[in-house]
Amino acid sequence: MAARRVLLAFLLVFAGISQAAVLEGVGHGTIVNGDLETARAEAYQAALRDLALQYEARVSTRDTMENGVVTESHMQVAASARAHNARVVGEQRSGNLMRVTVRAEVSEAQASCGTGEAARLKKRVAVTGFPLLYPDQARIGRLDDAGEMLPQQVQARLREDGSVQVLSATSTRLFGDLLNAPTTQQGDNRLTNVVQVARELGAQFVVTGVIRDLGVADPSAWGTSVLDRMQRGIGVADQNRRFVVDLVVFDGFSGSPVYQQRFAASAEWNAGPGASDGFGSEGFKQTAYGQSVNSTLDEMASAVTNALACQPFMTRITRVDGNRVTLASGATAGLRPGDQLNLYRSAQYLDSLSGTPELTDTRLSVTLNNVHPDFSNGRMPQIGGQVNIQRDDIAIIW
Repeated sequence: MAARRVLLAFLLVFAGISQAAVLEGVGHGTIVNGDLETARAEAYQAALRDLALQYEARVSTRDTMENGVVTESHMQVAASARAHNARVVGEQRSGNLMRVTVRAEVSEAQASCGTGEAARLKKRVAVTGFPLLYPDQARIGRLDDAGEMLPQQVQARLREDGSVQVLSATSTRLFGDLLNAPTTQQGDNRLTNVVQVARELGAQFVVTGVIRDLGVADPSAWGTSVLDRMQRGIGVADQNRRFVVDLVVFDGFSGSPVYQQRFAASAEWNAGPGASDGFGSEGFKQTAYGQSVNSTLDEMASAVTNALACQPFMTRITRVDGNRVTLASGATAGLRPGDQLNLYRSAQYLDSLSGTPELTDTRLSVTLNNVHPDFSNGRMPQIGGQVNIQRDDIAIIW
């Protein structure tokens, strides 16, 4: 039997608008255990979705066929709109159903990262080690600590930016096969053990990579003979040094890469004998090479920040008790009482236990009423057992 899923994605940004249309949307919420406020909030959100769909809706379908027979059918309904001056103009209760009518000025939304609710929240990011593909290249300048010092410097830049929560795991190595990382697969078809690492650290994303090249252009230029020293002194020897690193950002829930980029630089390694004592040392920073690497690290940190800006905020459900839901994120992530997060069921199937979990929109949300530094809890309109919401499912703010 064909399976049909209807997914609704919408963006309602309360901002200045142009060419707006005044529309009314109607939404319904279910009253559970006499909780009128939660039902009213659910109906209000449903009315906003109705407004968005009225203004602009796009429908796309995708069918899967086997031997000429449709085995699966997906339909997606998407709407994008700005709403301004939204107000409730009608409210009616009928039994356990709350009906809310909302009137607003609606116009087309501009596609932009950082305009949704997720923009104000700090996603948890774990930064792991960047192993060296060729450790022997680090002997000149004693840069063998680059695998841990490089991610530490990326962490420092991310902390200074302040847009994410940074978790340190620089001693952790995700890749067994550095030459082919991050594309090589393990025996169970997973690219890395990133999901396990993310779960242990409580991270939404994992930043990692491989240092591909720290080599000097001409190894003979660093000889100790009188001729070698003379050639360096008169500038005949090629003293340039390469810096090449692959940066990867993984989604911690699925293990899938969301960003991947190679960064490269080259500059003169003009450190005197014994002047450099490690990657990022004062002697290292004073070289032209160190300054070029420092600029590249700035670019890497900025790339991570930009890549995550367009991602939703996601957190795990740690407990469900009736209609009370506890989340693994709290005030340090920017969550506040009254915030609403959409609830998604996370499922894996027997024929792909090591595959990416599939998320299914329950069309329900949790409204937070207690927020602590590292966790929060709130209530959803229905009992968890009735809608199969349980531990390890996901709550999302777009």
